[in-house]
Amino acid sequence: MSSVAAPSKQAIKSLYHNMLRSSQSFSSYNFREYFERRTKETFRAMQNESDPNKLRDMYADALKESTSLRRGAIVNQLYGGWKVAVEVPEKPEEILERGNN
Repeated sequence: MSSVAAPSKQAIKSLYHNMLRSSQSFSSYNFREYFERRTKETFRAMQNESDPNKLRDMYADALKESTSLRRGAIVNQLYGGWKVAVEVPEKPEEILERGNN
């Protein structure tokens, strides 16, 4: 048995917010959406976990993932590609034009 205590709720919450922030900093829409969804799923699983040992392991894995997520977001910002259609906002004139046809 390990004598290391399970992470506090505050530590988990802080890591969750840091990972969400890192996820949202991706310039690529698909990466951004994927990592936001994955982060939320990971922390939902942590929220439902009652075994302190397993929670500690899940937290350690999420901490490692957080550092690589941050690095990935930086690289993605440096080499970000084109915007996809769902990201490019339409001009008000185009919306009006489409409505008149």
